[in-house]
Amino acid sequence: MSKNYNNITFLLVLSLLFTSCAKDDAYVPIEPESESPVVFDIAQVPYQTLSEYNFFDGEMKNLSPVYGVLPYDLITPLFSDYAHKKRFIWMPTGVSASYINDYSILDFPIGTVLIKNFYYENVLPSNEAKILETRLQIRKEEGWVFANYKWNDDQTQASFDLAGSYVPLDFIENNQQRSVNYYVPSGPQCLTCHKSDNDIAQPIGVKPQNLNMAFSYTDGNFNQLQKWKEVGYLSGNIPTNIQTVVKWDDVSQPLDLRVRSYLDINCAHCHEDNRHCDYRPIRFAFNKTSNLTNLGVCVEAHEIFDPSLTYIVNPGNAERSILAVRINSVEESLRMPLLARTLKHDEGAQLIEQWINSLTTICQ
Repeated sequence: MSKNYNNITFLLVLSLLFTSCAKDDAYVPIEPESESPVVFDIAQVPYQTLSEYNFFDGEMKNLSPVYGVLPYDLITPLFSDYAHKKRFIWMPTGVSASYINDYSILDFPIGTVLIKNFYYENVLPSNEAKILETRLQIRKEEGWVFANYKWNDDQTQASFDLAGSYVPLDFIENNQQRSVNYYVPSGPQCLTCHKSDNDIAQPIGVKPQNLNMAFSYTDGNFNQLQKWKEVGYLSGNIPTNIQTVVKWDDVSQPLDLRVRSYLDINCAHCHEDNRHCDYRPIRFAFNKTSNLTNLGVCVEAHEIFDPSLTYIVNPGNAERSILAVRINSVEESLRMPLLARTLKHDEGAQLIEQWINSLTTICQ
């Protein structure tokens, strides 16, 4: 009788298992989309309007990316008159970027599109967010092509515009009301900052040293470089010991690393060999500024516009340092960077001054 009981029990369990499997077979989980709905013809881009690419789902102003358009951010971004930025990347199916070194932009494949949206969060009088422009950097066979799209007041469309134009607005940032005559750059101005050794434009911030951080995706927090590998946008081996910049405003980080990170993203693209300001005796790339001379410490001015300013960086004396004066200035002939800002970055200027005043080097 016990043996029969065991057989019946076994059959019941087996029946339940088959029933369970049958129910599982009836439920088909939603598979990820196999192809991005982005509209991209490399022979036809840049399009005349941003909506033609189909980068965003629903109302375009919400910047909700479609499948394949991956959000990303930089550890320390370029200051642009307090504008906020939302960045995305898209690549065609079957291609991926590869690592070169920590401090160079990734080797992106043909068809890559970098999407950077510039907006203000508290625009007066309504205290609403307003997108001003979207800049695309498109990797074609001949190199990178830049396309700027200026948004309309209704925030329903953005139109191709490389002529350069101004957008005056008032906004609140860090509890302070500010005014800006925001400038959407022209094509030649894009090249000024983005030109490479061979005078062909290239991106600035998409380097492993500035991407190597956690990002909050819809499916959780992941390291950006690992996420790019997971989705197929990055291939090959990536070092585990990348020399990474730090957030310039993270006071838990050493002051010198914060300064080096800030100057790298804001200044290094011009102060480099064969770049716009290569004649200046300073080099601000993060991988070069462990050497204080490259930061201008005790380096005499290449151009003297004020006899009281003895050195580019006069240790312990920000008021007599050319670097601090240029970063504090809004005069077009003096300010640094030359482009991308008309306002003084108060917090960035304070960082530079704090660092200069902390230096104890004795200039010989």
